[in-house]
Amino acid sequence: MKKFPLIAFVLIVAVVISACGSNGNTKTNNKPSGGEGTKTDAKKIIVGTGNDFTQIAYLDDKGHLTGYDVELIREIDKRLTQYEFEFQTSDFSNILLSLETKKIDLAAHLFEKNPEREQKFLFNKEPYAYWRNKIVVAADNNDPIKSLDDLKGKKVLVGPTSAQAQILENYNKANNNAIEIVYQQNDANDEVLQVSSGRVYATLSADFLLAITDPQGKLKTVGDPLDEGNILYVFRKDDPESQKLSDDVDATIKELKADGTLKKLSEQWLKKDFSK
Repeated sequence: MKKFPLIAFVLIVAVVISACGSNGNTKTNNKPSGGEGTKTDAKKIIVGTGNDFTQIAYLDDKGHLTGYDVELIREIDKRLTQYEFEFQTSDFSNILLSLETKKIDLAAHLFEKNPEREQKFLFNKEPYAYWRNKIVVAADNNDPIKSLDDLKGKKVLVGPTSAQAQILENYNKANNNAIEIVYQQNDANDEVLQVSSGRVYATLSADFLLAITDPQGKLKTVGDPLDEGNILYVFRKDDPESQKLSDDVDATIKELKADGTLKKLSEQWLKKDFSK
């Protein structure tokens, strides 16, 4: 029998070791800058968010996950020593599904509470931001637009499963599908191009977003507020551990409001204090 070459044996062992070390984990480490180590005996919490919502949850030019939602969770992580938070990113439309299927423990992506979501999920009680949803059109659009009634027969762009989509869907249920809803195919934040080019007539947006997504002023808000949103975190419903986590997060948000940290983060990332 021929002797098995030593070099071949070494190569095979190396391949096996490499394969065993790769587990396909797509989670993103959220350790705050500064070198803090892993918390001893802390309960790991997987936080679901996105990675391409500019200033909210996105990858910077070095490929690091950052933004308002991300940095706020990191601040909460620092203060809750009994937990260790870790991010897992996905498309916005899949975040709540991941929560429902127990792939994540907490959803953080500017979620607003509405009756449809409240049937399935638990929301914490202390908002970490507040704003109003309004109709957004091209800056040179001079049509008299005051409410959703003025959008009948027109194309309006919204993200699937978003609070803005729910506003339009509820309106259409009561008005024989009077508005043509156009759903974004991705999270590329292309509202400015779609509306300013005339591909769609309008979009709906929280009032803080234009300063972030449209610094050149190609769009404008019109009409009365459609609703006022309390921005909250989302947890699994009817789950004692989720309830405990929600209560702990609420207590920490109150601390962050009291010491001015939440205001500072809002002004840094949203260009205005939306914390009160």
